[in-house]
Amino acid sequence: MKLLTSLLAVVLATASFATTAATLADIAVIDRNTGERLQTYSYQGRRYIAGRPGNRYAIEISNRSAGRVMAVVSVDGVNAISGETAATGQTGYVFDGWQRSEIVGWRKSMDDVAAFYFTRLPDSYAARSGRPDNVGVIGVALYREYLEPPLRMDLAPAPLAKSAAAAGELAGRGRFEAQEQRLGTGHGERLDSSVRYTDFRRASEQPAEVVALYYDSYDNLVARGIVSGSRPSRPQPFPSGFVPDPAL
Repeated sequence: MKLLTSLLAVVLATASFATTAATLADIAVIDRNTGERLQTYSYQGRRYIAGRPGNRYAIEISNRSAGRVMAVVSVDGVNAISGETAATGQTGYVFDGWQRSEIVGWRKSMDDVAAFYFTRLPDSYAARSGRPDNVGVIGVALYREYLEPPLRMDLAPAPLAKSAAAAGELAGRGRFEAQEQRLGTGHGERLDSSVRYTDFRRASEQPAEVVALYYDSYDNLVARGIVSGSRPSRPQPFPSGFVPDPAL
């Protein structure tokens, strides 16, 4: 089957506190306005990030294995490549061994995307396309690649696995991210982002792993009790006052 493989070559330093680790890949969200990886907060078995309304973002996927993997990317319950209501058996991005790339928007063609940006729910792409129910979550379904076993001279070639063939048919269709209002992901300006087709056969019908990363504004996460009310402190280069005596 033909799938999309990322040609992006952006490599950034890993920040483990801001990634969602899985066996096959690390998933991080990068605020493209500031360049920072967004910190993750764990709460009741889920991971959350705090987005800034109006800021563009990217989903960084880092393949942790030597083999190729496919990532089916869902934003607010919508496939980021095809625009379909997301399902794990749909089309996705293929990553070479150890490859790291950023998914920066909704794919519009083989050469460009519409930027992901944090926005209020009514302005989100999902809401504007009549699908607001799953706004506020980024999902990545990861598949290993099927590899033919070594051929023994005394055995005939094994038939194709039925599950892999069925998954391939699905993946091929349509191929070419009191509280204040919740955040969603908008359909922003066009950005250059080139991809090409590649062949990929899934090792199984079901994904090897599914990573979910929930998001909302910082104030909403505080109101929901997911993070503490005080924002993380940052060192100040010029705090006021005179030099005090050191502590004993």
